[in-house]
Amino acid sequence: MTKESLIESPLDGLSATQVRERLDRDGPNELPRQKKRSPWRIALEVLREPMLALLLAAGLTYLLLGDTGEALILLLFACFSILLTVVQEARTENVLEALRDLSAPRALVMRDGGTVRVPGREVVQGDILVLDEGDRIAADALVLRTQGLECDESLLTGESVPVRKRSALQGDAVAHEPGGDDLPYVFGGAIVTRGGGLACVTATGPRSRIGEIGRSLSSVETEAPRLQHEMRRIVRICAAGGIAVAALVVLLYGLVRGGWLDALLAGIAIGMSLLPEEFPVVLAIFMAMGAWRIAQVGVLTRRASAIESMGAATVLCTDKTGTLTQNRMVAAELWMASGETADLGAGMASDRFDELLRYGAMASAPIPVDPMEVAFHEAAVSAACQDVRGWTLVHTNALRPDLLAMSNIWESPGEEATFAAAAKGAPEAIGRLCRLDTEGQARLEAAATAMAVRGMRVLGVAAGRIPRETAAQDHLEHDFELLGLVGLKDPLRSGVKEAIAQCRTAGIRVIMITGDYAATAQAIGAEAGLDAGETLTGPIISTLSDEELSERIKTVSICARTMPDQKLRIVSALKAAGDIVAMTGDGVNDAPALRAAHIGVAMGKRGTDVAREASSIVLVEDDFGAIVSAIRLGRRIYDNIRKAIGFIFAVHVPIAGLALLPLLLGMPILLGPIQIALLEMIIDPVCALVFEAEQEEENLMQRPPRAPQERLFNLPLVASSMFQGGLALAVLGAILVASGRISLPVEELRTFMFFALVASVIALVLAHRSFSAHISQAVVRHNVAFRFVLGFILAGTVLIFGVEPLQQRLGFAPLGWVEVGLIILTGVALLGAFELIKAVGAHLAPLIRSGGSRRLS
Repeated sequence: MTKESLIESPLDGLSATQVRERLDRDGPNELPRQKKRSPWRIALEVLREPMLALLLAAGLTYLLLGDTGEALILLLFACFSILLTVVQEARTENVLEALRDLSAPRALVMRDGGTVRVPGREVVQGDILVLDEGDRIAADALVLRTQGLECDESLLTGESVPVRKRSALQGDAVAHEPGGDDLPYVFGGAIVTRGGGLACVTATGPRSRIGEIGRSLSSVETEAPRLQHEMRRIVRICAAGGIAVAALVVLLYGLVRGGWLDALLAGIAIGMSLLPEEFPVVLAIFMAMGAWRIAQVGVLTRRASAIESMGAATVLCTDKTGTLTQNRMVAAELWMASGETADLGAGMASDRFDELLRYGAMASAPIPVDPMEVAFHEAAVSAACQDVRGWTLVHTNALRPDLLAMSNIWESPGEEATFAAAAKGAPEAIGRLCRLDTEGQARLEAAATAMAVRGMRVLGVAAGRIPRETAAQDHLEHDFELLGLVGLKDPLRSGVKEAIAQCRTAGIRVIMITGDYAATAQAIGAEAGLDAGETLTGPIISTLSDEELSERIKTVSICARTMPDQKLRIVSALKAAGDIVAMTGDGVNDAPALRAAHIGVAMGKRGTDVAREASSIVLVEDDFGAIVSAIRLGRRIYDNIRKAIGFIFAVHVPIAGLALLPLLLGMPILLGPIQIALLEMIIDPVCALVFEAEQEEENLMQRPPRAPQERLFNLPLVASSMFQGGLALAVLGAILVASGRISLPVEELRTFMFFALVASVIALVLAHRSFSAHISQAVVRHNVAFRFVLGFILAGTVLIFGVEPLQQRLGFAPLGWVEVGLIILTGVALLGAFELIKAVGAHLAPLIRSGGSRRLS
């Protein structure tokens, strides 16, 4: 269907037969949506995760070997992780579906010569849309007739104010980008803020402007989670190490003591105990619990890996309209014709400004939809201006291209000879209505310019009394008196300024990327507290190569008048420069950049379906401050993962050592499968629950983000942990040698060494609870999970020594008070040594960093 045929088409609308044919041909007017996943499908997807698969495989292997206790522990953690993930992701699916349903538009169309309201998905190409104030437009369309039609296209363009529309002419282009005044095109997703009209649908579903952006997302590649790559790598390394230790045990046992079958069984048991099943426990549980914790602050996690990535974010790119601002207009500043000014935000307006506010509201629609007219009414109500509800609207003069002003004529009770006329519009148009002289026009324009440079939309207001018989005349025929100017702005969201300040303190650069004008963006940026950097506009970006943009963006704090493809280029340039990029947005124009960013953050309530589908995190309450909470939580999770990983490396050194030392020293085997299973009952809960629940470090949001290239398993972490584990092994080895010389019975020696090892494990837990070297941080930090685990250990110890059959089954024997005292002394001494090592490490860390970054290869 050509543009000419659309313009000349009859306005009776399509027939029912034509609608069915076009629905069959083009499909429904909606974007392709992913099929809602059932809990069973989510569970199956979770089970495909390699880390969780390894966890289940380890549990099943223990079960086949007859080690039911260890198998049940591993399977319990696996099931817990699956359950948490299924519940969280199913909740996310339901909330997203509810948000989608809330935003689904309905449309009033002409069909078979009459009007009928249909669901937006049933609109087809060629339908005649009847547009009215407050409607969300269901599809892209060409405007056929208009009566003062204005539309809010901010979801597509980022512009914070509505744009005017006109009827199509024969010379108009077939298609056009959204944004800009006096164009004959409307777009799906936009909202009619003023006037009405008729428009013929030109594109629906994936062929609409929204659909094109949605389809372009498929070409944007998302990066696989870095943490999972690292975890798989270290699991392979540790698995190889475990197999090597097991082979060494088999070899030593067979050569030294004979009995190769016993040697094989011992090697299998010890090798399985050294398998790195704690690593998938840490990753699966920490991510699942992180998703649950972050949901408590109103953030839905669509991809769990984004939680960890948030902690590494170095740049936060944010949309302006609806993200930093409330996407509503408020009257912020007043200027009277006398020169007097008032700042409404500071509460400085006096009664002398009431007439200006009252006539501004009278010049607006009685029931406003346009954000600026809503602002006029709200300001008049706030100022308690004279009530005009008993007045009657007699006539309206609408905006027109040659005079950007509108006026309303009102009849007030008791007034028979004259009517009240109220006009508002562009300052130059109001000056023309008021017939200002050159000096008066210059003063008006100077005041308007002063407001505009502060990012405000400026409208003039005028009033007049007109004879009853001339009410229907054009307002250029009336006599108006200038009352003043009203500066309108889109206010910041609550907490935005504080959130940006926290980002700055945390070393995170915030860049505003908006489709709005540079002056408006700069004013909002200054109010929000953005860094004083360069402002880059879309036209300039279009002239830069990718390499030039990557270099230029390093000093930029605001990007204005940007198109969707330019937002994508900006995000790509930041990624190419090595930054970890978080991108926030709510509109269709933000979706490609949301998908390309390491962390895409969409607004839940106001955000479009396309933006939510492209994001990895959704803010349910559209609270920008929640982003900072997500960053804080991401940093805490990463810190706690490092603590858990360090503990895992450290704790396996004395376990492996005590498995091998008796063979080397010709002593009886002390740690069999049962004892190792008991140790794992301590280690696994500590890794999965205690470290996950650890509080954040004191300087969490005062330190810069970690280097993007930094590896979780880096040399300092592994070396420090192995050194701590080696120190514990040295102490335990010395105790073992000394105990062997006094010829303790095997059961008593096993019991003594086992609980000395438990004391060492507890000391390692306390040492890894905090990066701080203060002993108080290790002991008294609040952690309910640790108290439960410690209570479990104490209860198990009492049970073992109090129930003789259980004691014998485990191969233990009673201990005297001297041995108990030595066990406690071992734990206390090791904790003191570990804290001393951390203190020394804290002094050496700057020297190590200055010598260059070294990684575990």
